Amino acid sequence: MSITPYSGSHQQTRTIRPTRRSVSGSFPLRNGDTVPYESMLERDFLARATFSTQVSTVVAQPAQIPFKTRDGRAFVYTPDFLIHFHLDQPRFGDCPSSVLVEIKPREQWTQNWRRWLPKWKAAWRYAQEQGWEFHILDESRIRDDALLNIQFLDRYKSMSFRTEVMDSVLQTVRHVGVVPVHHLLALHFPGPLRSQSISHIWHMIAARQLDCDIRQTLNEFLPVWVPSR
Repeated sequence: MSITPYSGSHQQTRTIRPTRRSVSGSFPLRNGDTVPYESMLERDFLARATFSTQVSTVVAQPAQIPFKTRDGRAFVYTPDFLIHFHLDQPRFGDCPSSVLVEIKPREQWTQNWRRWLPKWKAAWRYAQEQGWEFHILDESRIRDDALLNIQFLDRYKSMSFRTEVMDSVLQTVRHVGVVPVHHLLALHFPGPLRSQSISHIWHMIAARQLDCDIRQTLNEFLPVWVPSR
């Protein structure tokens, strides 16, 4: 499954430029494209969001939403990201088709939420009109166990293993459906090197050849399956 910048009616509406106050850059996607970010927290959000095979497309700075402050002054608000999801896949929980996302450190939004409430209400109404949801996420919703697991797996992504072994593992998982890691280790990596061979499975998850509930503990009891995309 490849994740691409959205090619529909919503495109990036504001150019992200380097600033002295934060770290900006471009987050690489699996198909070679990139998504710009303006902070390390946004980068971590992209790492967490785009790891999911449920995510279809990602748009940075996707819309300019007009709003008025309490004193009647008019402004335009640009949320950080628009995330689209595949609708034909089983999902963990009740997930909407698309989510408009604002990324804010907890300290900032707790200090400024009254001042920012008008623009966030405008974004919520805009999302409702599109059939989406609007979420405000801070580090408590981004830097969790799932992100730690993704960062752990990242070290295995560039590893290289024999293609015939990987194909054999995939054939087993496709045949069974959902398989615990220890079953794959016993079947495909018997002998004294079994404990070291778990790196094969971590590589296949990191490369998105296998999927799992990334929120669970990464150990031999982790259920894995072949993603549908």
